[in-house]
Amino acid sequence: QVQLVESGGGLVTPGGSLTLSCAASGFTLSTYRMRWHRQAPGKERELVADITSAGGAASYADSVKGRFSISSDTVKGAVYLQMTSLKPEDTAVYYCNAVHNLGFLSYWGQGIQVTVSS
Repeated sequence: QVQLVESGGGLVTPGGSLTLSCAASGFTLSTYRMRWHRQAPGKERELVADITSAGGAASYADSVKGRFSISSDTVKGAVYLQMTSLKPEDTAVYYCNAVHNLGFLSYWGQGIQVTVSS
């Protein structure tokens, strides 16, 4: 059974840091590109970061470039999103997403809340 389970969210003050984790099971991580998306209240879901299979090249939304870093560990079956210099506008539910390299399969986690507030 495929599962993506996010953890590490919570409340942080502006300028702070958080690292989100996504535990992946039930599929071969190295054949999927992994993504983090987020959705703020009243807004559409936004692709935040993407990493190619087996921890290759990463790309980021302009809004988080230089502050967020995505990484993966195929041995542990996990994907991470390190978030630094957090801003109130980073407040959202963050979702882990796995997309097969051939594009015909996609899995989602249940989402985790990140709140940036003083």
